[in-house]
Amino acid sequence: QAGLASPENPEQLIIALEPEAASIYCRKLRLHQMIDLSSRAPVNGYSPSDTIGTGFTQAKEHVRRHRQSRTFLVENVIGEIWSELEEGDRYIVVDSGGGTVDMTVHQIRLPEGHLKELYKATGGPYGSLGVDYEFEKLLCKIFGEDFIDQFKIKRPAAWVDLMIAFESRKRAAAPDRTNPLNITLPFSFIDYYKKFRGHSVEHALRKSNVDFVKWSSQGMLRMSPDAMNALFKPTIDQIVQHLSDVFDKPEVTNVKFLFLVGGFAESPLLQQAVQSAFGSRCRVIIPQDVGLTILKGAVLFGLDPAVIKVRRSPLTYGVGVLNRFVEGKHPPEKLLIKDGTRWCTDVFDKFISADQSVALGETVTRSYTPAKPSQLVIVINIYSSEQDNVSFITESGVKKCGTLRLDLTGTDALVPNRREIKTLMQFGDTEIKAMAIDVATSKSVKVGIDFLNY
Repeated sequence: QAGLASPENPEQLIIALEPEAASIYCRKLRLHQMIDLSSRAPVNGYSPSDTIGTGFTQAKEHVRRHRQSRTFLVENVIGEIWSELEEGDRYIVVDSGGGTVDMTVHQIRLPEGHLKELYKATGGPYGSLGVDYEFEKLLCKIFGEDFIDQFKIKRPAAWVDLMIAFESRKRAAAPDRTNPLNITLPFSFIDYYKKFRGHSVEHALRKSNVDFVKWSSQGMLRMSPDAMNALFKPTIDQIVQHLSDVFDKPEVTNVKFLFLVGGFAESPLLQQAVQSAFGSRCRVIIPQDVGLTILKGAVLFGLDPAVIKVRRSPLTYGVGVLNRFVEGKHPPEKLLIKDGTRWCTDVFDKFISADQSVALGETVTRSYTPAKPSQLVIVINIYSSEQDNVSFITESGVKKCGTLRLDLTGTDALVPNRREIKTLMQFGDTEIKAMAIDVATSKSVKVGIDFLNY
């Protein structure tokens, strides 16, 4: 709709997958562009955030002095970290954003350094929004859920202001912080609370049994660092747990590096948690401009989409067909009699299984014959499922995701008795394409799999 691409020129738009974009960018990193948490001397088991801070400052200064190093696209060099990786080495990219955390394990394939995806990206709802949710729960505890619900409805702009104020303090949270964090309460919060309850915000804080949040005379909520860190804990614990589960998978042995990217990766609390949990298993690396990693990687992917050579299919794909009915093998309710021939209807003919490795551009071809030679329109429906062993398109979880419509009208009478329709599905790219060809006339029709409209 925005005019980025057109049906006539679909190749104009390429979709990049976020974990892959992150992975591609991490390959280009030079040593001055990242922070290696593992190389910091641990203090009480974690790296103090001020060393991370100084690392950033030095790197920023370096970039300022060497402006040309910002043009990372021009350097066709492989970053120093990459030169340490050998054929078969594995690394994990953890992309932590606001909503979800996605993880992908890649393996290096030499000589070109192509990437092979070993473990498909799994997103869990453990993004930094979880911290906001904990803050909201804390406010409900102090001021009452009924008030917070009403305040959100009646003063939406002030609620947004309050969450923005919290966001900036959230970014200041660090493992070794000792001074409290002040969050400004909007005037309308204080005012509306007094109207709603008949007493002041200060009174509510005194009366609540939340002892680590105080009222400061400047009209702010004063949170102890421990109180702030406690808001991060549930979300960070879930990320660490999810990562532990990934590390336990058989295809995730011998991981050399863990790249922590995405906006939430800027949090020193998350950095420390990941380092202390996994620093003994692999080196934990954080790119310097961690929030832009994916954007920059997507640009690199656009310049060379072939860099990712093998992906895993997230779903099982196939088409719905009629097969000759076999007594005892096919369920009787699927029997369809057409012109005296007994057919089994709704059969799922599988092209590819969920979790199967697919190379870039890999094509699966099948040949079908129309049930009636005289058919003038052939419709082939494409289906997907999360399950591997699908027999019929009517099973639960099977979704229709595309239709190939081959119009055979207007073809001459020399069409052979037994018609052959070839169906091709191409995998391994970020988009799946399908095509049907009438072998006799070479008529063909193409379709991209539509994930949105079905």
